[in-house]
Amino acid sequence: RLRSAPVTIRFVTNTTKESKRDLLERLRGLGFDIAENEIFTSLTAARNLLEQKHVRPLLLVDDKALPDFTGIGTDDPNAVVVGLAPEHFHYEMMNRAFR
Repeated sequence: RLRSAPVTIRFVTNTTKESKRDLLERLRGLGFDIAENEIFTSLTAARNLLEQKHVRPLLLVDDKALPDFTGIGTDDPNAVVVGLAPEHFHYEMMNRAFR
């Protein structure tokens, strides 16, 4: 019914553990009829903000989430993006983020 209604459909999630593409494949595998542009994640919001502010982030996100930041410059970071990535939360990386 929603698809025939005059509304925009979005699937919204706060996950930071996987890319939009991986999430799309998982949802389609569960039988959802969904397009990639209908998914909005916290990573989508983070990327939009990075592009608006023209900053270069240190990405403390799960490796599976990195594809959502393709094309974003990360050399000489002047911002930090934090997601659920326990493997990256160690002294060396945290020290780098704080600096």
